[in-house]
Amino acid sequence: MVFSDDQELGTAIRNADSPTWSVRAAAGRHLARSRGIDEVADVLHRLLLDSQDTAVTWETAEALLERKDAMGLRLVLLARSYAAAEATAEEIQAALDCNPDWMTAAGADRLTKQLRDLATDEDAGVRDEARRILGRLRSV
Repeated sequence: MVFSDDQELGTAIRNADSPTWSVRAAAGRHLARSRGIDEVADVLHRLLLDSQDTAVTWETAEALLERKDAMGLRLVLLARSYAAAEATAEEIQAALDCNPDWMTAAGADRLTKQLRDLATDEDAGVRDEARRILGRLRSV
C-alpha cells in the first residue's frame, strides 16, 4: 500500500507539469491531500501561481484550505503574497473569502487562531497576508 501511495504521489507530481489545465488542477487537489505536504510544497506553490489557467489556482487553493490546518493556509497565504497576476491574486483571495468552513463559529475560531499564529511567521509575505486578513476580520 505504501508503494501505491508513493506511486500516486509521483504521478501527481508529474501531472503538475501537464499541458492540460484539468490534469494540473487534479494534481493540485491530490498533492494538497498529501500527508507529506512539506515534500511537495514547491510543486503546490507553482500550481497556486499557475500562469496558464486560474482554475488550477482555485482548485489547489480550495483543496489546501479543505485541510483545515495551518500548513494548508500558510501555503495559500504565501502564494497570495507572491501572486503578480491580478487574476491569480483574485482567485486565491476568492478561495480564502469563500471557504464555507469559516462561516461556522468553530471554523471562524480556527481561522482566527491560525491567522494569529501565521502573523508571526518567518516569511514576511505570510505574515503580511495573515495580518491583512486579521485586520479585515476586525473591521467587520
